[in-house]
Order: sequence, then structure tokens, then C-alpha cells
Amino acid sequence: MLPADTRTVQLNGSCASSVDMELFLHYSLIPSLAIILVLSFLQRREHRRQRDDTSYLLGNHFGIILPLDFVSTFSNRWSYGIAFGATANKVMFLFSEGYQPLQVPQWAQAFVLLIGGIEVGLAYFPFFACLSSEFRLVGSILGFCYSLIWLAVTTLQISQCPHGQFLGRYETVMFYWPSLLCLAFLLGRFLHMFIKALRVHLGWERQAEEKSVLEPHQAAHVKRLLRTPRPREGEATWFQTRIYEWDPCFQFPSRMIGTMVLAFICLYLFIVIEFYVFVLVRDELALFEGKLESYIASVNQTGTLTPVILQVKELISVAKGVWVVTILPASLTCVSYLFHILACYRRTWCIKGTRSIRLKDSSAGGRDGLKYVVAIARYSGWQIAYILWGYLVIHVVQSLCGMVIMYGLVLPIIHNQALEMLQGLGIGILTISIVMGLMVLQVRIAAGFFLQPKLDTADKQKPLALDNRKAFHNFNYFLFFYNVLLGLGACLSRLLISCVLGTWLIARIDRTIMQSGYEGADMGFSAWIGMLYVDHYHTNPVLVSFCHILITGHRERQLQQAIKYCYIDQSAGPRVSARSRTRWLLLQTLINNPRLVTLRKPKSGHSSREFTQMLLMHSDC
Repeated sequence: MLPADTRTVQLNGSCASSVDMELFLHYSLIPSLAIILVLSFLQRREHRRQRDDTSYLLGNHFGIILPLDFVSTFSNRWSYGIAFGATANKVMFLFSEGYQPLQVPQWAQAFVLLIGGIEVGLAYFPFFACLSSEFRLVGSILGFCYSLIWLAVTTLQISQCPHGQFLGRYETVMFYWPSLLCLAFLLGRFLHMFIKALRVHLGWERQAEEKSVLEPHQAAHVKRLLRTPRPREGEATWFQTRIYEWDPCFQFPSRMIGTMVLAFICLYLFIVIEFYVFVLVRDELALFEGKLESYIASVNQTGTLTPVILQVKELISVAKGVWVVTILPASLTCVSYLFHILACYRRTWCIKGTRSIRLKDSSAGGRDGLKYVVAIARYSGWQIAYILWGYLVIHVVQSLCGMVIMYGLVLPIIHNQALEMLQGLGIGILTISIVMGLMVLQVRIAAGFFLQPKLDTADKQKPLALDNRKAFHNFNYFLFFYNVLLGLGACLSRLLISCVLGTWLIARIDRTIMQSGYEGADMGFSAWIGMLYVDHYHTNPVLVSFCHILITGHRERQLQQAIKYCYIDQSAGPRVSARSRTRWLLLQTLINNPRLVTLRKPKSGHSSREFTQMLLMHSDC
């Protein structure tokens, strides 16, 4: 897309900015690593290491921090989505292979892109880590400072070099305003988190309860499944039936929200970059047209190449106009695809609102858990790449269709050839109509003369039983030779329709463009199916509700036992030590289970032997 050595010149023109965003990205790793270390130190590990482990001195500090749960996160969805949107510019540079921190041979390009992607992810890691950190006060302070640094540097770059030499005024603003807006939103979000955490720390507000496994919308979905379906009250509006109907029992996960927000911003940046490339090509074509006009003027419009040159100039003019006009329908097509993907995801989870998910098992889905885990890791990135490349392919196809319309309908009218155009168009339509009419006539004749009558008057169709067999065989024989020629056109139409639908649906990752049985070759569709399977097995509302019931029951039993022990400890009478109470409970357990006495580990000491003998005597009694 954009070469690395010319990107700065293209974006900023002759302006000399004191801020180098790539250099700042490298230096931003220092505060990023510091924030990660602080949050990791505060994060407690669930299991402490043994004393013989070298990390025992760290205690239970330096736990693993999560930037985002890609499977079952439904809180702070828009905050995570905006955090993804802040990375849009760097994602586009990675997509265009323009961001290369190292200069290596061509064969090692994949490793360089991997290193660049890790560096970009590490630079933006604090945004997600601070949003998801359990330590809200510290996380909000660190996130606010880090967002303020990025916002200040980005604003400084835009203020110093807002214009460019290709797109004109406010060229840099056009590229960076989405990221600037996302950073400002994150700044406000961290400020809100700080105020709320400070009020909790000062005791002005109650501490939020521990997050439950079961989300409220999942519980509402399960309740609706167990409830008798009620008829809809009133008629649905046009917006509800055609656009969107809000469902309180469903929420998109943070993964889908973040993917779609980043896809929208990246699509906008891709369109801007495409228009910028178009401006470059248009300037080059203007120079080429100037040379052609100078040649025509030199030969006084009497040269043998003059008609060809005029046709070339007309082709260039038509191509430029069609390319600009089709930007809007191509972009609207991809935007509609993004909304349609969200609708497909919701429809998969809420099939009629009464059944759980049923995914069609195919060669693309299969039952390989490893493929599913890899698929959910691939989906978000592949979804964005499919939309960007799909926009380019759709734009090219729509431009070709526009060229056909221009040369088939518009230009003949401009050149006063409307009569010839209408004549050719009429002949083409008549030919296609005759062919289609003959095909329909074959069906009508076969249905009227070569099928036996209906068995019952209430039947909608005739039975598949031949009638008038001799006439039927003659009918097949005489149409055999014509159907050979008709099959040639059908084969070509099949190829044309496949190409048009394949290119038109190239951006649809939720629908395969392969034939039935070859879905596994469509890696994007496989990622979509795998992502749905992972969501189905880990965030299914019924399954999560079952796990929630088990966890809640286990905690209630533990609470009852704690209350029982607390009652024994606080009973009237002399105070009993914890060791005595433990030995008493051990005695009661061994009396109730005599076989456990022989399995106990022997201990040295007179009291231990007497204790064991007493238990054996009690068991014999």
C-alpha cells in the first residue's frame, strides 16, 4: 500500500514535525512495560510456589494480567471497543506492511511483521490492562497518565503538520482524528473510573460485589427458555422488522464490539488511503493526457493515431469518473456487511428465541478443538482484513460494471448513437427472452402432457409418474440437439454468476464462497464457524447457568459448614483451642469410618499410639 520510506513525506508534505510517531512508538514501550510490571506485582497468583522453587521469594505477587477476555467478557464492551479503535492507525500501517522496525531480507519479512505486531500490541497493552485490572484506583491512574501521553503526542503532531501536499488541507487530521477521538474517550473513561474508585476507597460508596459467572442477560435468556412463549403485544415496527430489534436477553461480547469498531475505523482509513492513491494516479494520468494533447496539437489533429488517442482520453476520463462515483456504493456495501455479520451472530445465538445453538457440522467446522481455539484467535484480525480487501475487490467489480453501463448506455447517447444502442439492446433482450421462453415452454409441456393426473384434488403437484411415453421420448430426442447449444450458454452463465457472487461476497466471512463439500478450503469461513463453536461451548447461557448453580450451591455448603464451626467455637463453656477442636473432629471422623484408622500415617510418640489403640478398641466394640 504505502512504502515505508515515503510515508512521512506523503502524509506531512514539506512540513517538518518535531514528533516522529514511529520513534515515539518505540519509546512508549518503556512506560508500557513499567505499567505492566506494576499491575503484575499487584496481581495475586492463585497458587503459591513451593519453597524449593526459585520464585518462592516473590510470594504470590507478579500474577498474569489479562488485557481482555476474548471469550466471555460482556462488561466494559464499548470501552474495550474504543481501545481497539485507538490502535487503528498502527493496524493500517501493519496491514500495508509499511511499519517495519527492522530491515531484513525479503525471506524474513514474515518474522519482521510478527515482531512489529507484537511491538504494537505491547505499546497498546496498558489501555486494556488498566481497563480490566481489579485494582481500579491504581489502574485508572496509570491508564489516565498513559492515555494523556498518547493524546498529547498525537495532538502535537496534528497541530504542527495538519496539512499535506496530496489531499490538501487537514490531511493529517483526516488520518488521525479517529484515534484522537478514541484516546479522548479513554481519558474520560479512566477519569470516571478514578472518581468511582476513590469514592469506594473513602467509604462514600459500597464496594461492588464479586462478579458472577452468570451475566444478567444470560439469566434472562434461560428464564425465557423456561417460560411459555407469549404472543407479541402489538405489531412490530418497520425498524424492528427490517433494521434491528433490541433484545434484553442478548448482548454482543467485547470481542465482537471491538472487532466491529476497529473494522469501521480501518475501513474509513482504507478509503482515505485509496482516495489518496487515486489522487496520485490522477495526477500521473493528467501528465499523460497533457502529452497526448501536445501530440495532437503537433499533428494538427490529422494524424493516424488521433482517433485512438481521443478514445484513450475518453477511457481515462470515464474510468476516473466511475471510480470516484463507485466509492460510495462500495463503502456502503462493506458497512452493510459489518452490520449483517452482527445480525448473523445474534441470529445464531437466538434462533427463534426458544432453542439453543445448533451449528451445522461440516468439513469447515468439524469437531477438532484445536481448530476452534486457533479460529477464535484468528477471527478478529481476519474479519478486518476480509473487510478491507473485500472493499477493494467490490470497488473494482462495481467500477467494471459502471464502465459497462457507460459504454453500453451513456456514451452511445452522448455520441448521438442512441438508436443503434437501443437496437442492439432490444436484440439482446429479445434473444435472452426467447431462450428463457423456450426453457419455460419445456417445463410447461412436460408438466401438462408427460405427467399423470393428480391422485387427489387437494394435491398441489402431480405425482412423478410418466404419461404419454412415446411422445415423451420423441420430445427428448428432438430437443437433445438444441439443449446442447443451450447448455453452452448455461455453463457460461454459471461461470459468470459464480465470479460475480464470489467477488461480491468476498468480504462476507460468515458465508463461504466455496461449493458444498469444499468449505474447509475457505479459511475465513472456518474461522467464523470455529469462533461460534468456542462461544457455544464456553458462553452458552444454559451451560453457564448450570455452572452458576453448582458454584452457588458449593459456596452455600461451605458457608453452612463455616457457620456450624463458628457455632461450636462460640458455644457456652470454656474456650476450646483450635487444635483440640481439630482433634475432636478427627476422632469423630475416624469413629464413623473405622477403616481409615489402619490407613493413617504412623507417628512417633506415646500419645499417638494410645489414641490409635483407643480407636481400635472402640471400633471392636
